[in-house]
Amino acid sequence: MIAIEPVTHDLGAFKVRRVLPSRGRTMVGPFIFVDEFGPASMASGEGMDVRPHPHINLATVTYLFDGAIHHRDSLGTDQVIRPGAINLMTAGRGIVHSERSPAEERAAGGTLYGMQTWLALPDGKEEVDPAFDHVPESGLPLIEDTGVSARVLMGRLWGAEAAAHCHSPTIYADLRLNGGSLKIEPEADERAVMATEGTVTLDGTRLSLFTLYVLAPGAEVIVAGIGRAMLLGGGAFATPRHVWWNFVSSDRERIVQARADWTARRFPVVPGDEEEWIPIPEQPNTVSYP
Repeated sequence: MIAIEPVTHDLGAFKVRRVLPSRGRTMVGPFIFVDEFGPASMASGEGMDVRPHPHINLATVTYLFDGAIHHRDSLGTDQVIRPGAINLMTAGRGIVHSERSPAEERAAGGTLYGMQTWLALPDGKEEVDPAFDHVPESGLPLIEDTGVSARVLMGRLWGAEAAAHCHSPTIYADLRLNGGSLKIEPEADERAVMATEGTVTLDGTRLSLFTLYVLAPGAEVIVAGIGRAMLLGGGAFATPRHVWWNFVSSDRERIVQARADWTARRFPVVPGDEEEWIPIPEQPNTVSYP
């Protein structure tokens, strides 16, 4: 088992803890970026304000434990996500989106707590048409047993399958533990667990909060305790992926082209959020490692 400690970024109103990509590991299955943000309680007038920015060759998955995020993108999507649902945005050949706190939450001083992950698109699908899917709670099966429950967010786990589209073999689940235990079988090439609340153990060993534990291939393990954890993984990628800022690709030159396109304002705009945009950083926080 490999433990990946998070890198924490303080954004003022809330903190973001990032475990992928890291020097020790770039991907787990298709997951190439894993952020946990919050929990945060914001004052009246405060909120999330992620200005319009681009992506290529990946899909983003947003899942909230608490609060709300207003998503807009260059396809014309206008969607507020709340706990119990997921937003799945496929960037493909290129998309631009923004994420902000809804006006009512900002005015009242809301809370914010959740996960955002990126999935690398597989070979042959990196340049698909961009798309957006909002999957409500009804499309995400809840598996329950004594003292434990699991919400299946992507893929098939414990005999249930989520309605979310998977571009490649993917598993993703939200585990809630109330004194019970849950067996994690080797249903995917690569798997990892992150505890986000409480006291969670893996085969009897207590997990540090917000650390990503990459499981040994083929191992069957038991998660137990009182708290919450995320399970993620999927099929291993045969072709390496590169990450630079908000761009992911198997081709470094494709990332160079995307940087030039964003600087030249050749990406589409976000309807309803056209005034602001995030410029290319000199030194991005998100990079892959050789």
